[in-house]
Amino acid sequence: MLKLPPLSLYIHIPWCVQKCPYCDFNSHALKGDVPHQEYVDHLLADLKADLPMVKGREVTTIFIGGGTPSLLSSQGMQQLLDGVRTLLTVSPQAEMTMEANPGTVEADRFSGYQQAGINRISIGVQSFSPDKLVRLGRIHGPDEAKRAARLAASLGLRSFNLDLMHGLPSQSLNEALDDLRQAIALSPPHLSWYQLTIEPNTSFGSRPPVLPDDDALWDIFSQGHQLLTAAGYQQYETSAYAKPGYQCQHNLNYWRFGDYLGIGCGAHGKITFEDGRILRTVKTKHPRGYMQGRYLDKQHQVENEDRPFEFFMNRFRLLEAMPKQDFSDFTGLSESSIRHPIDQALTTDYLAETTTHWQITQKGKLFLNSLLELFL
Repeated sequence: MLKLPPLSLYIHIPWCVQKCPYCDFNSHALKGDVPHQEYVDHLLADLKADLPMVKGREVTTIFIGGGTPSLLSSQGMQQLLDGVRTLLTVSPQAEMTMEANPGTVEADRFSGYQQAGINRISIGVQSFSPDKLVRLGRIHGPDEAKRAARLAASLGLRSFNLDLMHGLPSQSLNEALDDLRQAIALSPPHLSWYQLTIEPNTSFGSRPPVLPDDDALWDIFSQGHQLLTAAGYQQYETSAYAKPGYQCQHNLNYWRFGDYLGIGCGAHGKITFEDGRILRTVKTKHPRGYMQGRYLDKQHQVENEDRPFEFFMNRFRLLEAMPKQDFSDFTGLSESSIRHPIDQALTTDYLAETTTHWQITQKGKLFLNSLLELFL
């Protein structure tokens, strides 16, 4: 019997001032002004069309990503979140996150976002090195990043996050650790610390920069991890660290195979139905088509044979022990259906097992692709 997992809402704002060379997210460089009113109207119409799938279920987290959501006016944000609260039951304790770029962070605007209901801000810092920021196509400098972080700290939000990258073009170990020290000094409750990867269909993809080699990357990761741990941050996901009690609840719901409605250009969704179906949806990518009212691009049902891989592909990003019951509850499958791959994972020391839980091992983290292949 399938159990309905917690429900989240993801909202995509597709515009940026300019496109970064490493970015493969669905973002579009602005030509002119953001169509604030018009886009919010379309977002709410898109949400309305999806409502029959979630009949009265409560939303526990909201995440507004992009693009650069902080290009949306605070009035636009107020109207959007008022509309969401009218259409959906939003938990009074809901974590409501918005991504922001330091260059677009204005103090008066930020308190406007907060009044609209935003209680967590994720700031795209990426680096504190002026040279590296230029190389990454970022439009802010180190001082703006620090100002944005201090502003977020002063607002009395529930939490804020700094996004930081490592393994940047020709980055030394000392430069990477220096970035991390400057981030830690700002005392964010949450730090996302990603390794830069070169994605196809990006300008770095067509003209790849020289990145640190594997040995250098390992040194950066292991010494950076020690720095973060010593500063009181706990790693809870592949690229995420938090002070105790400050994990991102929205991301936890993704990785625990929770449900989420996705609205806005290119947004992805996953919804579980009481009859046992699991549906994945993708919205129209380009703002032009989306704003003609063509919201849904494609959808497909997750078949039983694909559910183990999809479940573990998400769960193994988290370092926490996973309750075995979650597998049965959220996939509708029995533990016996995956006993063979689980036994293989135990034999190769990728997984540890108790009567109630599975836990990915250090070796499993290092050989994550091989572990996941067992469930294909």
